[in-house]
Amino acid sequence: MLEIITSDALPFRHGFFTRKGGASSGIFAGLNCGPGSSDQSEIVAINRARVAEAMGVGAGGLVVLDQVHSADVVTVTGPRSDRPRADALVTDVPGLALSVLTADCQPVLFADPEARVIGAAHAGWRGTFEGVLEATLDAMEGLGARRGQIRAVIGPTISQASYEVGQEFLDTFLTEDRLNGRFFANSPSGRYLFDLPAFGLHRLRQAGIGHAEWTRHCTYRDSERFFSYRRTTHAGEADYGRLISTIRL
Repeated sequence: MLEIITSDALPFRHGFFTRKGGASSGIFAGLNCGPGSSDQSEIVAINRARVAEAMGVGAGGLVVLDQVHSADVVTVTGPRSDRPRADALVTDVPGLALSVLTADCQPVLFADPEARVIGAAHAGWRGTFEGVLEATLDAMEGLGARRGQIRAVIGPTISQASYEVGQEFLDTFLTEDRLNGRFFANSPSGRYLFDLPAFGLHRLRQAGIGHAEWTRHCTYRDSERFFSYRRTTHAGEADYGRLISTIRL
């Protein structure tokens, strides 16, 4: 059985899929939807077909990206089988499931219920810092959305307690804005703990969005439900699965 996390804030069909209910095995056990992983491509295709079916779209209707930690956004006008190099998608076309893959980064789903425009963004620390969330709002406005009507939900992502970073990382944020220090706490190790979802919510609210929230699921701490790049790295594993988050009109 697939496990799908949803939010009442989003009025359209959507889901933050956990790793449960997939065909992959071993370190990818469950619903690994990442074609960039070393999992068997046929198994990844089966997993993605299950997601497409759950979203009520055909294989061509599940639109994904070749994610590069950028602020680039693609406006989708119809089904496509390629994976454009970008980190966010927007559309006003019914029947297209905009999808992003994550394994600690923020999956962010957007909707303007009045204009019937949706978006999806892959927002790690770099993409969020570079402005992918604001760029997604801009692209939605290009399709007729109004910023004050847009709702955004951040799905399962790494929480502050599990995201330890060094001095150089902190300095990058402080150089941009000294007030960014609010998103860091001291770690017992002498390093720092970064609050990625709080930073994402801050950027969304500063941009004038109507509503923004986080589902409050931590990918690192719940290995049974979520894949995590950082947990995999700490465990010395060779690779990791990717979670999928998707929304459609």
